[in-house]
Amino acid sequence: MTRSAPALPGRARPASSRGVYPAWVMTYTLRGASPAKTRADAVVVGLVQTRNTVEIASGGEEVAAAYGRRLRPLLASLGAKGKPGEATLVPTNGTISSPLLLLVGLGRKVDVDQVAVRRAAGVAARAITNAASVALALPAGSPALVRAATEGFALGGYTFTTYKKKAVDGAVGTVVVLSPDARKAETVAAFEEAQVIASAVATTRDWVNMPPGDLRPPAFADTVRDAAKAASKGGTRITVKVHDEVALAEMGCGGILGVGQGSVAPPRLVELTYSPKGAVAHLALVGKGITFDSGGLTIKPANSMSTMKLDMAGAAAVVQATFAIAALGLPVKVSTFAPMAENMVSGNATRPGDVLTMYGGLTVEVLNTDAEGRLILADALGRAVEKKPDVILDVATLTGHMVLSLGDKVGGVLGSEDIVAAVQAAGEEAGEAHWPMPIPEEMVERIKSSKIADLLQHDWVRWGGGLYAAAFLREFTDDVPWAHLDIAGPAYNSGGASGHLTSGGTGFAVSTLIEYARSLTVSAAR
Repeated sequence: MTRSAPALPGRARPASSRGVYPAWVMTYTLRGASPAKTRADAVVVGLVQTRNTVEIASGGEEVAAAYGRRLRPLLASLGAKGKPGEATLVPTNGTISSPLLLLVGLGRKVDVDQVAVRRAAGVAARAITNAASVALALPAGSPALVRAATEGFALGGYTFTTYKKKAVDGAVGTVVVLSPDARKAETVAAFEEAQVIASAVATTRDWVNMPPGDLRPPAFADTVRDAAKAASKGGTRITVKVHDEVALAEMGCGGILGVGQGSVAPPRLVELTYSPKGAVAHLALVGKGITFDSGGLTIKPANSMSTMKLDMAGAAAVVQATFAIAALGLPVKVSTFAPMAENMVSGNATRPGDVLTMYGGLTVEVLNTDAEGRLILADALGRAVEKKPDVILDVATLTGHMVLSLGDKVGGVLGSEDIVAAVQAAGEEAGEAHWPMPIPEEMVERIKSSKIADLLQHDWVRWGGGLYAAAFLREFTDDVPWAHLDIAGPAYNSGGASGHLTSGGTGFAVSTLIEYARSLTVSAAR
């Protein structure tokens, strides 16, 4: 059973670009066949740890039966422990139909879930080279596990090679996901959805990984507009509007203009709308799109600028989540706002001490030009409120304070208590970790302490900067149910690949936003 998921815009490469995307020339197939009899260049099975030994996980039982009593001494001689991240290649010498067996660690048997399967599939994607076809026989006894295996392999094999001179050889062409429930409608749906979601995450990674000089605000806005047009041609109607610097001035978007005025590349505000018939809810998404952050006149140290192309990850995430929600046909209206600016140093840059008039009329005293994200988000939130959504989610690589608090694998989520809980639950379903953080009442006092403006953009109190930023943003939500996702840590992986996460942009929050939108349809059905 070969299934083609709905195509998402954005991954198609222009004829002039260089490099290849190995994970995206694949054909994905869902079958209920035996892994021992499947003819593929490589078969992947999981290894799990029990109290006293290691054994092949569910999904690979027929492979274990083919080896019989030879299996345990074979695993011992190979030193296979079943630990997460472990990958062991075994020539099969005809024991099974595939010439190569890949054993990937899933950890303790009692802990195997979709997170473990997604990570193991990602490890498998990088461990297999020069194989034209691969069969995944990881635990896939539920739709959630099928989705995890499919997503994990696709994302674990992600590469960004647009700027590489030589193409990458040996890419996998066919991936067969094996599941005993391959013919069930819910399994097929999960399999197809996984491909849509993985494509959205991968395109988000592409955009984050782009050199900042090639994706300045006008170019970023054009890229989103072109992707929206491509989606509409494919049958998914997404309307797009791009506001340039002249329109932003007429609208009174002082935050976006104030941040962007130091750059020769003018700012933009991109607005997307997906409005399906019979929508059961209206979700507004807002994403921070700082295409490069020098810190402005409050300039960053040199070693803090090297990865600042990542500062538009929030905008990339909300845009791609919108495309995916539309491609999946979820009955949720989505209004998306992506403010884009380049925070640079020049004689025209906003100065500490300046006062900006935001969209809607509130004035803000600027003290730290390196706390620019909240300024562009404030204007976009004001625009979002006017659409009268049921809920607003904003996504931003906003504060280093959140990284200090939660590390680089967990995002912070703040805002309306019930929305925060729902976002956290959606993240658990999507395999992304978010941790709830408070907005203490003292933060309200701090943001209103300016002597010359309505609000103070930043203060120099050492503690609670991430909470302060959320309190500032809340002032622009007009009491609409809202949550702020601070993804400063998990949006970018500066280290080596791990599980389904590769180096560079991670695409964090895309899957969470899609799952949150899905949860709105479930709530409406009750």
